Amino acid sequence: MRPNLLILAGTTEATALAQAAAEAGLAGTVSFAGRVARPRRQPLPQRVGGFGGPEGLATYLRAEGITHLIDATHPFAAQMSRNAVAGAAMARVPLLALTRPVWTEAPGDDWIRVPDIAAAVATLDRPATSVLLAVGRMHLADFAPNPQHRYLLRLVDPPDVPPPFPRHHVIVDRGPFDTGSDRALMTDHDIRIVVSKNAGGSGAYAKIAAARDLGLPVVMIDRPALPARPEVGTVAEAMDWIAHAPTDLGV
Repeated sequence: MRPNLLILAGTTEATALAQAAAEAGLAGTVSFAGRVARPRRQPLPQRVGGFGGPEGLATYLRAEGITHLIDATHPFAAQMSRNAVAGAAMARVPLLALTRPVWTEAPGDDWIRVPDIAAAVATLDRPATSVLLAVGRMHLADFAPNPQHRYLLRLVDPPDVPPPFPRHHVIVDRGPFDTGSDRALMTDHDIRIVVSKNAGGSGAYAKIAAARDLGLPVVMIDRPALPARPEVGTVAEAMDWIAHAPTDLGV
């Protein structure tokens, strides 16, 4: 059976996989959740929007004749990843996660590891300081209980509503970033603490390396727990899986 892929996207890895699949002559669709106003153009057809939970995803997989489902969403897109596991099982379509390895502490790092956003908010219950808040616009409101700080917000899209902080500065930009520029950015804004999700990969790591260079603490938010699923860390491994994964899971 000729492969027909559904790539759940939102990362640079998803774009790279779509490019590799297109160059190999594979059919497929790249799906975005719709949280970014201007998703990167893809070398395969793309769709935007949810599926309606696991059942809706399973219906889509069957209706479109999808042979391989690849979850290349952001490591913190937990609900979509859970839906992918359940929907793939319902439709009997093989699933693979293309996942960035987590960041790990290096010599010189000063990490405050926390399990979730709520714990990160609690960590900022401290005297006023300057914070680089790198958690995405969807979670800005969660940090409203700590209005005493001055926040530097770097976002892919402008916020839909004004951030809930009396003192803040918004930079609209899209990575990848480099360590030197992020070090200069933190120095210019007198940043004293960084809050970051453990997104993994190289595109967003510059702020972590810059914080290390400047001796700044990083509140590092652990990834959410997900159901067991096969995972790879590179596009080459994903392409190999597409070539060899069984597509008749009903037997």
